[in-house]
Order: sequence, then C-alpha cells, then structure tokens
Amino acid sequence: MKQFGGHAYFIDRSDINTDEIIPAKYLTEITKRALQPHLLEDLILDGKEFDTKNPAFQAAEVLVTRSNFGCGSSREHAVWALEVNGINVVIGESFARIFRQNMFNCGILAVELAKADIDRLFSLVGNSSGVKISVDLHADKVLAESGQCGRLECGFSMNAFDKELVAAGGWLAYADGKY
Repeated sequence: MKQFGGHAYFIDRSDINTDEIIPAKYLTEITKRALQPHLLEDLILDGKEFDTKNPAFQAAEVLVTRSNFGCGSSREHAVWALEVNGINVVIGESFARIFRQNMFNCGILAVELAKADIDRLFSLVGNSSGVKISVDLHADKVLAESGQCGRLECGFSMNAFDKELVAAGGWLAYADGKY
C-alpha cells in the first residue's frame, strides 16, 4: 500500500484557489513536469509573494492549510502541480469538492480535520522548523511529530471507496487492479 506523509509545510490561509495553486497561464503546458516550478507562484500571504524557493517548502511532502483549499475552477492541473512536486498529502479543514476528488483520482490524500485539530497542528510549528506527518489510512489517524514540540495525533474519517482509490495510487491504478 502507498505510504502517506513526510516533511510538512504549513500555509496559514483559507480559500487558496486553483489559480494560486497553478496560474492559468500554464494550463497550455502538455506535461506535468512543465508545471513543477510554478506551484503556488501566485500565492500571496500577508501581503507578500509566497517564497517558492524556500528549502522547507521545496522539501515538503505534506501541506497543512486552513479551509476551502482548491476552490475556484475544477482544473486537474492544480492537483498535477502538487503531484509533480512530491506532495502526497494535503491536510485542511475543508476542500473544494471537485478538487478533493481530483486529488483522490491522482492518488493524493486530502485529509479533512476539525478546526481545533488544524489549530493544534499549526501550534507545532511555533517553536520548530521541522514537522513530520504520517497518515495511517486504515486507522484514520494523522500523526505529527516535532522534535521540540512532541507528538500530536488526530482522527479523521473518509469513505471506503475514496480510501481504496487513494491507496491504489489513483483512479487509473485502481481501475487497472479491479478490471
């Protein structure tokens, strides 16, 4: 089964839309690889451009954010940009419905947690530069570990079909294994 987790990067903002995840001007690209350097390049945080060259961001395999991640258009390119950059989990309070399903279809895990749990995860970042997160899909658990701040465990729920889809590596791998 596919493993989910790794180094986490925290983006403290709600309503990050698909145009911010991958700007529309790159939608004419014909390979996923061409999207790689443009992930979140139009994101604005606290009035400043997001630093896509930050080594902590470039090493991230997990993104933790607030609510309504992936709102806007339903383009798959936004998920492909995450995928080609090695992001295998996004954790937030909520996701745009079609975006979340596109993540599952590509084998990327979208974990929805209660606001209180998201706040607890963000508290781990306060005194630490490195948080690792792992997700146990069978046990419906997120485990976050920070060298300075300790461990935190949160539960989540997901329907059985979406679990199978993501565990298989996405829709194509799932269909290949079933049909």
